[in-house]
Amino acid sequence: MRSVADPILETPRLLLRPTRAEDFEPWAVMMADEEVTRHIGGAQSRPIAWRGFVAVAGAWMIQGFSMFSVIEKSTGLWVGRVGPWVPEGWPGNEVGWAILRSHWGRGYAVEAATAAIDWAFDTLGWKDVLHTINPQNLASKAVARRLGGHMSGLAPLPEPMAQPMAEFWRQTRDEWRSHPRS
Repeated sequence: MRSVADPILETPRLLLRPTRAEDFEPWAVMMADEEVTRHIGGAQSRPIAWRGFVAVAGAWMIQGFSMFSVIEKSTGLWVGRVGPWVPEGWPGNEVGWAILRSHWGRGYAVEAATAAIDWAFDTLGWKDVLHTINPQNLASKAVARRLGGHMSGLAPLPEPMAQPMAEFWRQTRDEWRSHPRS
């Protein structure tokens, strides 16, 4: 595993960077939103959201990668988290996403995930990418399809994220490289 110091990824509309302390307020707002969190474990209190926040930030130190904070370039606002995520016992190298509800419908999840997947393959040397998606989450399945992923199985996630079943959407580096970009 390769450690990377403070990367910043840039897309036409977004900056992706490691999590910073000032990102907690919008993070807590997102994680308290029942609609945003309906398929990722449910709304969280500030103390629980804090634990997830520092886990993501700490993964940068321990693993050399983690979810990026997604910053809207035109406003400088934090609008979500997207990127590589591989907690202990996870079923593969995931690139996941969560975007503030106020910024849904703008294509930010696909735009940011595209940059994060490129980075995971090019910088981290991953050979494949996984997206774990609640079977009820039609919006995330649409994002996975746009990214070129294909559903490869159904299984429960490990604790503490256990849910009845999660769909595993996957793609190899070669599949990613041959997928047409929209």
